[in-house]
Amino acid sequence: MKLNSHYVEKPWGRNDLPPVFAQADDRQIGEVWFDSQAEKLPLLVKWLFTSEKLSIQVHPNDAQAQVLGRASGKEECWFIVCAEPESRLGIGTLHPLTADELRNASLSGAIEDLMDWKPVKAGDYFYIPAGTVHAIGSGITLVEVQQNADITYRLYDYGRPRELHLDDGIAVSDAKPYADPQCGVVDDTALQKLVNGPHFHLWHAHSHAIGGLVGAHETTWVIPLEGSISVGADSADAGECLYVQKGQVVSAAPSTRALVAAIC
Repeated sequence: MKLNSHYVEKPWGRNDLPPVFAQADDRQIGEVWFDSQAEKLPLLVKWLFTSEKLSIQVHPNDAQAQVLGRASGKEECWFIVCAEPESRLGIGTLHPLTADELRNASLSGAIEDLMDWKPVKAGDYFYIPAGTVHAIGSGITLVEVQQNADITYRLYDYGRPRELHLDDGIAVSDAKPYADPQCGVVDDTALQKLVNGPHFHLWHAHSHAIGGLVGAHETTWVIPLEGSISVGADSADAGECLYVQKGQVVSAAPSTRALVAAIC
């Protein structure tokens, strides 16, 4: 089935979304979510559009979230669709910080200069484990695949009048340099695995590889980046998302590229 699209306003969003996204007003859209009205799915797919930096934030892992009565924590992967020349992602800190150092830096604003701001371009991807202190910079369009949990702790928000969550955020932060091996840039191979668990798998696939990949898993999320994909009576272009059950026949137009996600 084609998942529903939900447009979410954010102070750092944009009112000039790419043409594939229908937008009939001047709202500042930061995210487009894809979900089902019938059930809560274990993964959530989003497109993000930034005109300003997002807050510096952190997510808990499953065990930490379950102590709070939540079903899961939140780990995610970012795939860069396009980025302005000076765009950057803040992933991890330049050196390890103690809890007190992280608190003081968050209160003073020094945390902004302690982040590892990485330049990015189209095709880059980064897996963000729980506990990673992170922020998305301005001028970026990306696809995010994440555990379906709305649990974010803001450590610093550049003076915006929004609530911070210092106690909760510092308690779950692993403030250190980013070293996860699940990052890099996609290549021209027909099928490239970007993420191998622990919570989901994610591939970058070209048209002739998509059908076989979908057929190998009980359920998949298919996120076209270029071209179009059809499953029965449903089809999706760039800016849309399909949720596909095993056994359904998938066809992709020539020159289609997509992200395909499956739970572990």
